[in-house]
Amino acid sequence: MDLKIPKLGVAMQQATLVEWLVTDGENVTAGTPIYRIETEKVENEVEAPAAGIIHLVAQAGQVYSVGTTVAELG
Repeated sequence: MDLKIPKLGVAMQQATLVEWLVTDGENVTAGTPIYRIETEKVENEVEAPAAGIIHLVAQAGQVYSVGTTVAELG
């Protein structure tokens, strides 16, 4: 399952991946906060939608467009 930058507002086009709250290869459960993003207006934690092993594919500190895959959950 691809984990993507969510669209949190009508005008949101991109967000900064501020930090990973998990490590690559970690086993996570549904609802576990996995990363934090920041837009022009807010900062949000994004939770895992399901349980599995997470594989990080994006770098913290970078700006990504809405819909960009930042991790894979298997």
